[in-house]
Order: sequence, then structure tokens, then C-alpha cells
Amino acid sequence: MPDSFFATSKNRKRKRSTTRDDGPSFSKKAARGVKGKLGKPRNQEAAPKKRSAGDEELSDETQDNDGREGIDEMDLRAPDVVPNAYESGEEDEDETPAEKRLRLAKIYLESVKQGLSLADGEFDAAEIDRELISARLKQDVLEHSGKVHLYIADTFDLAQPPSLRTKRGHRSSVTAAVASHDGNWLYSSGKEGSIIKWDMRTGRQVHTHHKCRVDKGKGKSREIVDVSGHVDEIWVLAISPDGKYLASGGKDRRVGIWDVEKNEWVKGFAGHRDCISALAFRKAPPSLQTPTQLYSGSYDRTLKLFDLSTMGYVETLFGHQAPVLSIDALRAETTVSAGGRDKTVRFWKVPEETQLVLRGGGGSKWYDDLDGIVEDSGSNRPKEEVKSERFVEGSIDCVAMVDEATFVSGGDSGSIHLWSTQKKKPLFTQAVAHGMDLAHVATEDVAMVRKPRWVTALASLRYSDLFASGSWDGEVRLWKLDAKLKSFSLIGTISALGVVNSLQFLTPPKDFASTASWASPAPSEVPAGVPAQANGKRAKHSGSPVLLVAGVGQETRFGRWVQRKGEGHVNGAIVFALHPRT
Repeated sequence: MPDSFFATSKNRKRKRSTTRDDGPSFSKKAARGVKGKLGKPRNQEAAPKKRSAGDEELSDETQDNDGREGIDEMDLRAPDVVPNAYESGEEDEDETPAEKRLRLAKIYLESVKQGLSLADGEFDAAEIDRELISARLKQDVLEHSGKVHLYIADTFDLAQPPSLRTKRGHRSSVTAAVASHDGNWLYSSGKEGSIIKWDMRTGRQVHTHHKCRVDKGKGKSREIVDVSGHVDEIWVLAISPDGKYLASGGKDRRVGIWDVEKNEWVKGFAGHRDCISALAFRKAPPSLQTPTQLYSGSYDRTLKLFDLSTMGYVETLFGHQAPVLSIDALRAETTVSAGGRDKTVRFWKVPEETQLVLRGGGGSKWYDDLDGIVEDSGSNRPKEEVKSERFVEGSIDCVAMVDEATFVSGGDSGSIHLWSTQKKKPLFTQAVAHGMDLAHVATEDVAMVRKPRWVTALASLRYSDLFASGSWDGEVRLWKLDAKLKSFSLIGTISALGVVNSLQFLTPPKDFASTASWASPAPSEVPAGVPAQANGKRAKHSGSPVLLVAGVGQETRFGRWVQRKGEGHVNGAIVFALHPRT
């Protein structure tokens, strides 16, 4: 059967006569094609050796009587290609579109079965269809929809979650902490320029990437391109969705790529003209159609996109009028960034090279009375009983995506804003989310100055109604979004002394709680209704925990405006295991 690629439904307009004795031709080109070099007719069965491009006559029909195969029968693929390499499964040329969809669905179910590591004879077909396959299909559909579909914020027990704190490893303040999605490794970075790799199941220090010392020579500065490591402070870390690469950036203006398994420097991307202040990987699993993409933000007010499958630079995104302080991304080819002092949050559509500018910088009014500071919730209090204060946002420092169209931001006014791509103003604002800070001032008139604590870090459990915020009030606060994604409320706090410079939510494998002894809930947390035989051992958990990783230091990430020192304020990383209530 002729290949459908070369088939045409148009009427053929020109045809070559099938015989050469039908009559004389009035075309000189045709005459030259019939006669030989000496004007004698050529043998009809002998194929011409060579024809010039100008002497050929166009035709879409082929001669079948000359012993050659036509273009419909020719195999135009490369000679070293397997004939069935371009076909998926047992493709039939005569199959209908419905049959093709059915065949591709069977191939997808086989791939799901292989991904679940199930062999023939180890399962019941009905049980697989009912429990595993259907759950996987539903999960794939919900994840690709890009909308919030996990309403689990109320299910966690936040009273005393088990935690893992890294031992002393950094001499200076910790600026970032990230964990691999398989629950094996934890990375932390410090202002001394080192990156420490920890075993997240035992808390043991595995490897340290030290700061490289180089001679910059004479002059103010010089580009460092041939050093396998960082030469200055490290401010930000990010890990790829497949756990293969670790990205780092800081004051040396390079984006460093590390091999997680080999603990080696892979490549340093130079291109930013100022410090690297933000990094984020696209959360889509890498494949042939979806490369591993990394976004970087810098003090030079630009974002850059890198492709780690080819280790190459892709493009630069312009728009911010101040240093880019935070970036986040999910599965789609979109990203959101916080512009610091330009008071904007920008939503980028990378393929279309477009951006949506959302302007913040609004004020938050609070009231002070004898009982302390309370939020203005619309209460009609007499003016003589309360004293109002207004705090204007001067910088948006952090941002986190909830789903593909919803995200939250925080800044130096202490407010957390909820944004949507459907509206250019915040949907909801939680003023002074981490309370007020009292500062001593060496003046005669004013002894104490009150100011809101900045929101220094944000993170969300992607596609769910749970997100967390951090500051230097000694707590990580957990918030719950309402079902309509129009507002959020506080559901609990977790103790974390120091300045919270980074936050990350992580869903580890199901066996993580059983292999990591610290992540199991304590026996005292077993409810009274549990049978007695379960109290002797650690209660088996109905679901896998959600991990919250916090990078805590004694100073803020980009400077020393805030310092928290004293007992309990240790530079390190803390991992909390949030278990559902039993």
C-alpha cells in the first residue's frame, strides 16, 4: 500500500504519455529527451544515464515498465534505521483512529505496570485495575490539570512533629537547605562558601564541597570560569526533580551544577553580571520531550533559562527593575519571580516570551490596644480605645507557587499576599503574619521602635492547600487555603529558632518513615483508642509523611541587618516530618 505521506487527493494536471510512438512532440525539451546524442532514437528499455535538471519533464506518475520501483514503493529512511523504529507497538497501516487510541492506551498501561515494578503472577488483575492503575491515572490527570486538588492541610498533626537537625557543620550563617525527592540526601549552604551533603535518613555528614581559593590577580575583579567550585558566599540551592543535579549560586556570579551521585562539579554557567540570588527547577519529570530546565535570577535584574540535558544556555528574560530575589516553577513552562524593591511579582510564559506584572507595595493597617496587637478584622471599636498603625510594603522578597495560576508572596512589611493570574491585585492579604519586632534605638525621644518582622521564606506543598512561611520569630507558620482559593488562615506553628532563610516541602517515598528512625512518630503520640499491642511498638502509620525542610541561620541570607544569636540559635538545617492524624 502506498505511504500516506506521499498520497495526494489533488487532480493530476500533467501526464507523460505512456508510449513514445503516439506522435511527434512540439517541445524541444521532449525531443532532446527522446533522441540520443547523434539524433538516433534510444532504446526504450535502456535507462538514461544522466539528465540535466533543465531537460527533465515534471510528472507525478512513474514508469512501471522500466524495471524500477516508483516513489510510493521506495524506502526513504536511513539505511541503518530499523524498519519498525518509528512505529509504536504493532502499528497497522489499516487501523482506524479508535483502534490506534486503544493500542496506545494498552501501551501506557503496560508502562504503568512496569513503573510499579509488578511482574506477571504477582498480582490479581482486578485488584491492579481497581487500586493501582486507576489511582495512577487519576493522579496523572490531576497533576497535568495544573490546579489544586489535594486538600490535606487539616489532616496533619502539628503538635510535636518529629524532626532532624543537622549537627554543627557551617561556620557562618546557613543560607539555603534542599532535599532530594527520593529522601536520601539533604544539602545545606553557608556564607563561608561551602555546601554540605547529609544523609537524610541518619543525619550523618557525607561530603563537603569547600570554597575554592583562587588568586584574582591585580585589578578590581576578574571573571572566574575555570574553577571547579564557588569562590565566594553561596546564597541559594536547588535540586532537579530526578535528583541527578544540584544547582547553586551566590556572590561569584556563576550558576554551579553538581553531580549528586559522584559529588563532582559538572559545569559553571557564567552569564549573569551580578550575584545569583534565586534558582528554581521546572518540576516536570525529565524526558525526551521535557528537558531538565533551570531558572536563575540575579541582582542584574534578569532571569536566565538553562537546559541541563544539553548543558546549554537557552534565553534571558528581561523586565524587573530591581534585583530578582526569588523564583518558583511547577510542571508547566511558566515561572513566577519576585522583584524585590520594584514591588512586583511577575508571571512568565516562557515559550510565548510574555509576562504578567502584578504590583504589590500596598499598606497594612493594624490596631494596638492594651491587649497587644490584633488584626483589623472589621470590628467597630471606638477610636479612643485603639491606636492604628500602617506599614507600607517596600520590598517583595519571596514567592511560592501553589498551582499553575495561584501563588503567594511575602516581603518586608510582614504581609503575605495571595495572587491569581486572573486578577492584578491580591486576592487576600494577611498583614503582619509573623508579628512585630521591637528594636532598641539610641535616641533621646524614642527608646523602642516597633516594626513588622519580614517574611523571609515561603514554600508550598505543590497542588495542595498547604503552605508555610518563615521569619525570625522562632516559628515556622503553616497556613491553609480555603476551597475557593480566595483566602487562607493559620492552622499551626512549628518551633525553629533563628532566621529561616529557606523552606521546602517534600513528599518522600512510602518506606521513608520505616527506614528513617527519626521520622517515625513517638510512642507517646499514639491515641488512646489504639489497641494495647500497638503501644509497645511504634504505631504503623496509615500514610507517608510530608517533609518540611528549613534552612536556619543566625543572619539573613543577603546581609546582616538581622542577627539572632544565643542559646538554641544554631546554623544548620531542620527537617520536620508531618504525619497525618491517626
